[in-house]
Amino acid sequence: MSPQPSPPETHACPFHAPGTAEAIVHEEKAQLDFSRAMSYGDYLQLDAILNAQKPLSPDHNEMLFIIQHQTSELWMKLMLHELRAAVACVARDQLPAAFKMLARVSRIMEQLVHAWDVLATMTPPEYSAIRPYLAQSSGFQSYQYRCIEFALGNKNAAMLKPHAHRSDLLAQVQAAYEAPSLYDEALRLLARRGLAIPATHAERDWRQPYVESEAVEQAWLQVYRQPEQHWDLYQLGEELTDLEDAFRLWRFRHLTTVERVIGLKRGTGGTSGTAYLRKMLDVVLFPEIWKLRTDL
Repeated sequence: MSPQPSPPETHACPFHAPGTAEAIVHEEKAQLDFSRAMSYGDYLQLDAILNAQKPLSPDHNEMLFIIQHQTSELWMKLMLHELRAAVACVARDQLPAAFKMLARVSRIMEQLVHAWDVLATMTPPEYSAIRPYLAQSSGFQSYQYRCIEFALGNKNAAMLKPHAHRSDLLAQVQAAYEAPSLYDEALRLLARRGLAIPATHAERDWRQPYVESEAVEQAWLQVYRQPEQHWDLYQLGEELTDLEDAFRLWRFRHLTTVERVIGLKRGTGGTSGTAYLRKMLDVVLFPEIWKLRTDL
């Protein structure tokens, strides 16, 4: 008796196996149910953030103006978070961690530089339409920006006054004003490493504006002339250079955007506008590190 032919062999496709599609759909529905777990929006507090834009004018372009400044403040919050930690690391001689944080601050500043490109799409008539609704509000009153300036060493007691009406904010700005700046801690580190930093710069009234010193430049020159011997201090000098370089670009782009949008008008907060911003371009935060490049 001849063998019966075998039934044709079937190869079940796993994507079409009975019940598989239904199981996948059921599983996806289960995964998409966020009623009992923290969601993306919950974690990021998106309801609060995305409902924080309250235009006061009927003009379409005010949304750009608000979001530009709100996002800048968020970046500045991260910048302060990193700067404060970096200053503390330098004070503890923990330079590798400080380098990572300072590099991140420089990248944040690059983000802020490019953010001006978006605001620059606002034309003078568009800004004029919303300006009356701004009253006396001005970026000049940003307490976070002032804390950044103080942390980088640009101390000025007059800059406390715009925050006097808010005791909580004034306390934060005052603390930054009275604390050693990033550069102060860098010079104290050089002194601990045996470099000849004068006492006038290693221990001083941190509230006073920094005064350039020939002795400090000589100490940095020693680092830069013998980088192998002072490698981490040499790296610190270059991190500070990167940081100030990025900060200068941020300031310059701020100036050109303001001049493009409002011309030479006074600022809403009572400043001289572009005249004030031009003056800020002349501020040098780490003077000896820049001067040594000429003297090497």
